[in-house]
Amino acid sequence: MSFTLAIVGRPNVGKSTLFNRLVGKKLALVDDTPGVTRDLREGEARLGDLRFTVIDTAGLEEATDESLQGRMRKLTERAVDMADVCLFVIDARAGVTPTDAMFAEILRKRSARVIVAANKAEGSAAEAGVLEAYGLGLGEPIRLSAEHGEGMSDLFSILMPISDSFAEKAAEAETLAPATDVTLSEEEAEAGTESEDWHPTEKRPLQVAVVGRPNAGKSTLINRILGEDRLLTGPEAGITRDSISIPLSWDGVPVRLFDTAGMRKRAKVQGKLEKLSVSDGLRAVKFAEVVVVLLDAAIPFEQQDLRIADLAEREGRAVVVAVNKWDLEEDKQAKLAGLKEAFNRLLPQLRGAPLVTVSAKTGRGLDRLQAAIIRAHTVWNRRVSTGQLNRWLAGMLEAHPPPAPQGKRIKMRYMTQAKTRPPGFVVMCSHPDKVPESYSRYLVNGLRDGFDMPGTPIRLYLRGQNDQNPFKGRKKAMPSRLRKHLGKTPTDKPSRR
Repeated sequence: MSFTLAIVGRPNVGKSTLFNRLVGKKLALVDDTPGVTRDLREGEARLGDLRFTVIDTAGLEEATDESLQGRMRKLTERAVDMADVCLFVIDARAGVTPTDAMFAEILRKRSARVIVAANKAEGSAAEAGVLEAYGLGLGEPIRLSAEHGEGMSDLFSILMPISDSFAEKAAEAETLAPATDVTLSEEEAEAGTESEDWHPTEKRPLQVAVVGRPNAGKSTLINRILGEDRLLTGPEAGITRDSISIPLSWDGVPVRLFDTAGMRKRAKVQGKLEKLSVSDGLRAVKFAEVVVVLLDAAIPFEQQDLRIADLAEREGRAVVVAVNKWDLEEDKQAKLAGLKEAFNRLLPQLRGAPLVTVSAKTGRGLDRLQAAIIRAHTVWNRRVSTGQLNRWLAGMLEAHPPPAPQGKRIKMRYMTQAKTRPPGFVVMCSHPDKVPESYSRYLVNGLRDGFDMPGTPIRLYLRGQNDQNPFKGRKKAMPSRLRKHLGKTPTDKPSRR
């Protein structure tokens, strides 16, 4: 995982010269005239054995209106929000100006990592400016000469620990990320037996992310599961800001819970901290095997709830919908009937997914929630044998044959499961590009009902008859049962005539 470095500062302090030095090319236009750079320019930087992304920005201006300078400043502030590290460049010969001091205060609030670089520091004329840079309160400044390449080793020594921390995060993410879209071997597809490899263990616990809008009660729910006030809670929306990973044994099942920040509509997400929080929550969805979408019983299925559930389905994760604050509802039966109707209507792609009512405050419904999570995980790992699939396919074709678009009859020859986590099936047919989306949905819904796979994402792949073996290249020979389906038995010898 590489990091991003934004070079910021007043106009004409040498930002573009330093950018060109780091990327090793003259990509940015350089001139003594202030304000030459106006747009953001990205490049792949090389500094020793470090590789990272560097952003050249326009000079920070004091204007905040819609003038050209004001718009340039907004672009630079955007780069600061995007970057992992900000390199704040000052002119060592000119010293620290009031404008430098003002922008240092802005960077202190907007960026977690700021490095001060006193550029044009060659010679004794820059000594006073370097000493003044200490007064910015952003740590020890680096003496640089972007034009002559001086001070690059000092910059390298500061960036190296940052690079190592990102490498550690990447390694940790690799260990936490669950195996998804697992390809089955030919024998596994033929047998369709349940795999023991995916049962939760201490080393590979069941990974569950709790996501939802702000103030839905995610942290309160996790505290109730843990049996202690581990996470900060309160009536204010948006208390949680980063994804918290918590390992635990939930009634004997090893689980890793991810508490995430509330996800609001993109237009309402403001400020760097909240942007980082939402992206962190999206990343937690990718680390999870089961995603619990937590709704507020008072305002369920708002647009953002639907987007979050759809995101989990598109990422191929098992989904459980939990309705919180159920203890506050009076007419529970009528409310539950309305919730189920709305769920089936608004999220047809998750038809049959578990919908559980809970109360994080009182703890009621947590046993049902755990059972729903375990079942969703089991279905997510389900395997169906090739023989069962082809018998099922024959019945589906007899009940509702595929259409014949433009007079071309579509023949579906056989079917097998090629992947799991989530289940993925391959149908060999003629004219796969002509099969309408409605017929694919008919098959997917039939798979849910026929093999008891409610709610889990199902991937259906249609392949042409010219590539009749989905396992081609993995094994030398096709199983005899599949050859029989294709009409290619060993007795089919060519004629001697």
